[in-house]
Amino acid sequence: MAQDIQVHIIARIRSDFPTKFGIPRQSGVVEALRAQIVFEPEYRNPDALRGIEGFSHLWLIWQFSQAVREKWSPTVRPPRLGGNRRVGVFATRSPFRPNAIGLSCVKLEGVELHTPEGSVLTVSGADLMDGTPILDIKPYVPYADCRPDAREGFTGGGWERLLEVDCPPELLPRLPDEKREALLGVLANDPRPSYQSDPERVYGLPFGGYEVKFTVSGHRLRVIEIES
Repeated sequence: MAQDIQVHIIARIRSDFPTKFGIPRQSGVVEALRAQIVFEPEYRNPDALRGIEGFSHLWLIWQFSQAVREKWSPTVRPPRLGGNRRVGVFATRSPFRPNAIGLSCVKLEGVELHTPEGSVLTVSGADLMDGTPILDIKPYVPYADCRPDAREGFTGGGWERLLEVDCPPELLPRLPDEKREALLGVLANDPRPSYQSDPERVYGLPFGGYEVKFTVSGHRLRVIEIES
């Protein structure tokens, strides 16, 4: 049997994250985030989306394009465990996998079939870097995809590093209205790597064409600058 298969990039995401820093650790964590799915020219036939507006959520199958490696490791160190404990790669959602494929559930906010770029989907809650290749899109089907009694393994309890965000009132208006809630949600979920905790360090988060600078002390994140 063949050891390799061929896949095609059908679309790319357009998001507010030009780098990996700050991207939520899972889809749906920051529901206010908006992104667009722009199809590649050969997949811009509007018939391919016929009926999609009837679904509230979609599965995106995509490539960790910044984590593609020739070799793989059977164990990884999940940030959720502090980066100090190794577990099996197939027991994690680490990007460093034999096949660098990601899976995200997003909410479908809008469908435009006839834009200058062809068909475009607007989604919320995406955890993808700008330009990420989309390999497939499937509808989320609650009766089959929702398992309320599923066990969560070492990820149980949700993300615990929620922060109180202090943004001076003169800074937030520098962002467009539609990006403010999303930015605050990203900051509240602590965009720092799990191993960084220096209260004197100034972090820079590129977001939607802006540079957001902040410090973190304890459970309080303070925004000190927002620049275009």
